[in-house]
Amino acid sequence: MSTSTEPLASAGSDAARAADAAASAVGKAQNPHRSIIAILLVAAFVVILNETTMNVALSNIMADFGITERLAQWLTTGFMLTMAVVIPITGWLLDRLPIRALFTAAMTLFSLGTALCAVAPVFELLLAGRVVQASGTAIMMPLLMTTIMRLVDPKHRGAIMGTISMVISVAPAVGPTLSGVLLQLGSWRLIFATMLPIALSMLALGLWKLRNAGETKNTPLDVWSVLLTVLGFGPLIYGLSMFGDANAPFWEAPLAVGIGLAGLIGFVARQLALQKSDAALLDLRTFTYPTFTIALLMMALAMMALFGTIIMLPLLLQRSYGMEPLHVGLMMLPGGLAMGVLGPIVGRLFDRFGPRPLVIPASFVVLAVFLFFSTLAPSTPWWAVTAGHVAMSLSFAFVFTPLFTVALGSLPKRFYSHGSATVGTVQQVAGAAGTALFVTVFAMQTQVARDAGAAEGAALLAGSHWAFLGAGAVWTAAVITSFFLRKPADADA
Repeated sequence: MSTSTEPLASAGSDAARAADAAASAVGKAQNPHRSIIAILLVAAFVVILNETTMNVALSNIMADFGITERLAQWLTTGFMLTMAVVIPITGWLLDRLPIRALFTAAMTLFSLGTALCAVAPVFELLLAGRVVQASGTAIMMPLLMTTIMRLVDPKHRGAIMGTISMVISVAPAVGPTLSGVLLQLGSWRLIFATMLPIALSMLALGLWKLRNAGETKNTPLDVWSVLLTVLGFGPLIYGLSMFGDANAPFWEAPLAVGIGLAGLIGFVARQLALQKSDAALLDLRTFTYPTFTIALLMMALAMMALFGTIIMLPLLLQRSYGMEPLHVGLMMLPGGLAMGVLGPIVGRLFDRFGPRPLVIPASFVVLAVFLFFSTLAPSTPWWAVTAGHVAMSLSFAFVFTPLFTVALGSLPKRFYSHGSATVGTVQQVAGAAGTALFVTVFAMQTQVARDAGAAEGAALLAGSHWAFLGAGAVWTAAVITSFFLRKPADADA
């Protein structure tokens, strides 16, 4: 027996040290549950880091498998589709399964998917591995957020949500940079080969140290709700991701969005009927709490702006300014790291001052950055673009931490799992919508500039100007929404 357990303990040693560091960040106020939260934080960092490593590697994968760009993009689109379908089910999973079992399922799925991606001999198996990875990732973030809402005293939630914001922002920022470094050293398979031992270490650490906390209940699973989830969120995310794709038939995206909306209407009607007997897969009574709805609306707008910027800036830096992927990753890194470092500080400020003094000024800074990005020219120095991205990232740090805390903190405890699942679902849909908005406006206006005789680099910049102006118009609604935020009282009281 000792021979079989020693490798697991050895594999988990580095992860244990990372969890100890996370436990220090959580702080003594959350004793005796801080070890649970720390393990979940480190695991969430690992799975979120994986989300953004593919973007830089797509061209290498296309060359290895001899596939088109549209087919390769399914590695990202398929990931988002799976997340959108699985996340609504996590409300039921969080009610039904204890923390340790759900964590084990999430990290096992993620590890299996990572291993399959690392050795996939054909593109189809690589795509299947990404789907399995996404299934584990979709479970992890709602698990982390629901656990914190159940275990952490309301007066300390802002600080912990600040630490979550650090995880959410630093991991995606590090992903492209890590991917660029690994691609310099070898094949794209090295990305998955590097992630696999880390994931297995976290799985071993969870099996070793994680214990259950909180209560579970025997919530029934409605199969029709699951099917409507697939029919609603799947085509909707797919259709949004296809807007702006010149190679796709013109009818494909509207048809997919139409089917998705029809499925979504059916899903909502089904949940409204089931929640009367507390049997809903995703309880929509969370929207009867105005503070939750307002925070969720602004969060959706913020995710649209953030995902659109993440797509647009690297594209411009590579195609208009001729930068290498590694250089682009390094330019985007300071903003993500700054956002992460500021997260815990913002959390403590939220606990003291509430959301409005933090969110309102930050919203105006984001709007100013969008206006600046809409004036980019070939003569704009790289450091100015980096400074704008850092300013935007710092501002989003002052936005996301209060929004997460306000949204979930406004709900009673029995709705925490459904609130977390709703937040995760909205994030995926809003991110896809933001990407579609940016790409569609960008592609259309770039073509207009080309038809007018502009050079390729100038045409791309002209298209980006309208995309960032469109983002600014959308973000204006977020600025208005910020004035209606308030710090929720303890909903359980």
